[in-house]
Amino acid sequence: MSGARCLLGFLLLAQAVLCAAATRYRDVLRDGTTDPLTSYKKLQGWSSDQNTWNEKLYPFWEEGDPRWNDCWKGGRVTVKLDTDSPALVGSNVSFVVTLQFPKCQKEDNDGNIMYDRNCTQDPTASLDQQVYVYNWTDWIDNCGWDNCTGNHSHNVFPDGKHFPYYPGWRRRNFVYVFHTFGQYYQTIGRSSAAFSVDTTNMTLGKHVMSVSIYRRGHSSYVPIARASVPYTVTDKIPIFVSMFQKHDRNISDSIFIKDSPITFDVKIHDPSYYLNNSAISYKWNFGDGSGLFVASSPTTSHTYTLQGNFTWNVTVQAIIPVPCRPVTPTAPLPTSAVTVAASSNSESSTSVMSMEDNPDGGCHIYRNGYYGTGISVVEGILEVNIIQMTSIQMTESQAENSLVDFVVTCQGSLPTDVCTVVSDPTCQVSKSVVCDPIVVTDECLLTIRRAFEEPGTYCINITLGDDTSQALASALISVNGGSSSRTTEGVFIFLGLLAVCAAVGAFVLYKRYKQYKPIDRSTGQAENQEGQSTYFSNFKAIFFPTSTERNPLLKNKPGVV
Repeated sequence: MSGARCLLGFLLLAQAVLCAAATRYRDVLRDGTTDPLTSYKKLQGWSSDQNTWNEKLYPFWEEGDPRWNDCWKGGRVTVKLDTDSPALVGSNVSFVVTLQFPKCQKEDNDGNIMYDRNCTQDPTASLDQQVYVYNWTDWIDNCGWDNCTGNHSHNVFPDGKHFPYYPGWRRRNFVYVFHTFGQYYQTIGRSSAAFSVDTTNMTLGKHVMSVSIYRRGHSSYVPIARASVPYTVTDKIPIFVSMFQKHDRNISDSIFIKDSPITFDVKIHDPSYYLNNSAISYKWNFGDGSGLFVASSPTTSHTYTLQGNFTWNVTVQAIIPVPCRPVTPTAPLPTSAVTVAASSNSESSTSVMSMEDNPDGGCHIYRNGYYGTGISVVEGILEVNIIQMTSIQMTESQAENSLVDFVVTCQGSLPTDVCTVVSDPTCQVSKSVVCDPIVVTDECLLTIRRAFEEPGTYCINITLGDDTSQALASALISVNGGSSSRTTEGVFIFLGLLAVCAAVGAFVLYKRYKQYKPIDRSTGQAENQEGQSTYFSNFKAIFFPTSTERNPLLKNKPGVV
């Protein structure tokens, strides 16, 4: 009896030794940041990294092992692991892993890795690399699902679970094993894979997601790459605020212009649309004594009327509807505790379950987000106006160009540089840009001379700027070239001389060929015509006065013809 007990004890001890010596997921997937003794809440669809790892089917290589250099024909495969972190607790955080093959290799529609013949590679690849570099599916094309997933097949994950069966499973030649929170998630895929994790049961703070990638082989799987990426789970709404001002020269320097509105736009980072059904409000404090401003829109504007340094902030509050938990009898909380929990300021992110404030009568939680920064407000150029455009009379040396003077004024600070952009009439296609430093000491009034090589219609943009601001004025101008103007002027002069010559010639011909004809008239006609002559003579004397000696004073006397 005692011998049987000893044998049983020896067997149990041997089994314990074997279990202790067995390779586990946490041994293969360790990332150096996870404490294996720490207990975590279970993630949905994930398994504990205490499970054993089939190292014979999925070999494990330490970093620096020379086998890494020979595991892929054509060079080393690299992997890029991206995340959309930070994630608000309760939302989903997503990860995307992408394999980056050696130069001139790409994946075809069947999942095989091909050499791209149109790619140039130095040194030149050998002939066997210019066909299929890897073709994993040819040996399983003739086996059915039952035969290819048997107990003796290697279409299983490192823990022995069979690959999921769905259309196209044979073309997924890579195995991805993810690890975080002392748990792992495994899947098959092609040259990229993506998945999301629910953060409801995740601990707040910074964490690390690691991934190990294996490629399919004939007798086992071969490790080809590893990667890790940090991510953050937070109970504060991740937000960012962008600022824009019309005449600000550099929006990234946190220096803005007095008396010009600044547009503030709040961007909430919510890639999984967790807050889509939430009621969101924005509380602004611009730091200039204007008070608090509450709005329901993420975009607002504010004008600083004083110069100086200001610290502004915005608090975003979201009321998130959630399923109500089962009601269990609990001891009532003290009134003071309820009051503290229900009040939230910009620095706090306390979650509150409530049945009262929701218009639908359901349950909801509060989440807050906070953003603030300091800015400087200075004098700047607020407005530029073109008040006059004058064409300059050109000399013979300037015959090829047309010169135009632009008289420009501005409001605000004095400019230090000017830029002139000449574009087509639509102001879309730029033809030339000229920028010059200027010195304005008293009043913002300056004249800018611009040369135009060809006649036509142009769009002129004149920009005045200083270290922090710039303002723009535009105008359309029609320019006539120098040679064209001289030609037009010569044509008009020629036509004028021609008209004068024609008039002189007509007068000479009229005087030369005019014939005298005696006028027979009666006494009545003579008196009538004599009266008319006197009337028109008086009319002419009024409007066209001449010397008195030439007036026909003796015509009325009898006997004067």
